[in-house]
Amino acid sequence: MCGRYASFRDAQDIADDLAVAEIAEDARLLPPSWNVAPTDPVRIVVERPRRLEGGQTGEITRSLRLARWGLVPSWAKDPSIGARMINARTETLIDKSAFAKPLGLRRCLLPADGYYEWRKLELPPGAPARGGSKGGSKGKVPKQPYWIHPDDGGVAALAGLYEFWRDRTKADDDPDRWLVSATVITTAASQDLERIHDRMPVVLPRASWDAWLDPAVGAEQAMGIVTGPQVGMATRPVGDAVGSVQNNRPSLLDVDPDPRDPDVVAVGRD
Repeated sequence: MCGRYASFRDAQDIADDLAVAEIAEDARLLPPSWNVAPTDPVRIVVERPRRLEGGQTGEITRSLRLARWGLVPSWAKDPSIGARMINARTETLIDKSAFAKPLGLRRCLLPADGYYEWRKLELPPGAPARGGSKGGSKGKVPKQPYWIHPDDGGVAALAGLYEFWRDRTKADDDPDRWLVSATVITTAASQDLERIHDRMPVVLPRASWDAWLDPAVGAEQAMGIVTGPQVGMATRPVGDAVGSVQNNRPSLLDVDPDPRDPDVVAVGRD
């Protein structure tokens, strides 16, 4: 799965890299984060018709907008379901009603600098279980957090879906009556990364961005994109601080000087 990632590039840098024509003000003002967690506000890149006066629509424009991480289906009774829908599996995109319609109509990219994953470690026979952090309580499986990011240092364009949810308790003229939410699509881990975790987010290469965002592309073709080539990733073990959402600073990306993983997974040029 993808449960934490980092997005700390400037909004204009993201716009330049992804050929974004329009930046929403709230997306521009979103501060950098080295520890993006579920239900946090996140930036998404979408292609939608430009809104004109009088309810008319204009040309399709690529824009950088703000959404909440955790997709809330349009039919949901309340937005709390979003906390359980931060990821959408490629294997069930067409089968699940919450994802099938957005797959055909509302696809997005979530610009990231990389993501975190935790590798479950085995204990030596007879050894007491260590906690999730160094010296932690017994009974927990020890884990090593990893920072995983594009091997070339470029942006990680995470394939995603987005949806609109209407809060029926709010008036028609209330600007907060609509909630925009998004989910990250995941797939089976590549051979390089499966030693860390059995799932990984779909990180699309630059050549796939246009087709993925194109609203004229249907669900069947979109499935071909999301199951196609992905960006090569690099890995490094990092410290336990990333495990707490209260920690949000650049040093979360620093190499763990004393990794508990006895067989550190080294991938790419990190």
